[in-house]
Amino acid sequence: MHEEDMPVNAALKSYLETRRSTPALQMSEPGPSRPEIMEMLKLASRVPDHGKLAPWRFVVYAGGERERISQELAEVAMARKPDMTDEMIAVEKTRLTRAPVVIAVVSRAAPHVKIPEWEQVLSAGAVCLNLSMAAQALGYGSSWLTEWFAFDESVFPLLGIKPGEKVAGFIHIGTPKLHPGERARPDLADIVSFAGE
Repeated sequence: MHEEDMPVNAALKSYLETRRSTPALQMSEPGPSRPEIMEMLKLASRVPDHGKLAPWRFVVYAGGERERISQELAEVAMARKPDMTDEMIAVEKTRLTRAPVVIAVVSRAAPHVKIPEWEQVLSAGAVCLNLSMAAQALGYGSSWLTEWFAFDESVFPLLGIKPGEKVAGFIHIGTPKLHPGERARPDLADIVSFAGE
């Protein structure tokens, strides 16, 4: 494809040059409205998806549900580890309340006659990144997290996750309290090779 067919997207290039997650603890109200959430999810769904399977879905945690689920997660954590410090308990009680909205990207990847399961899993990962970027495109901060409860199937019913599904990530979305700044990035010399050279 020639340059005249596909002009440089300067706005997108500029965004990618400065893209940065906002730590969940640095987010506050206001969070996105329901129409904004739906717009984000529409944008997030525009990912590579071999076979058009949509091998992922979303669970949105907002309002009082975040507090209720966080409290129940804390009770599970405390039952498993009764010697938790007050500080650790406080952390457990805020798992889904650090940002105004948290969205689970749930992988529904499964064996398929034509589409490798690994490709389906990668598609869910692409959704996580797209959702994070969609939130930022609408003016919010976002952070893609996985914590212990993303891997503990015993709490999946509490989170609205069905048997056989996996959590690709919890995307925390809110208004940044401050600009997150830059962080170190890998040196390309350490991670890039050209085949045949």
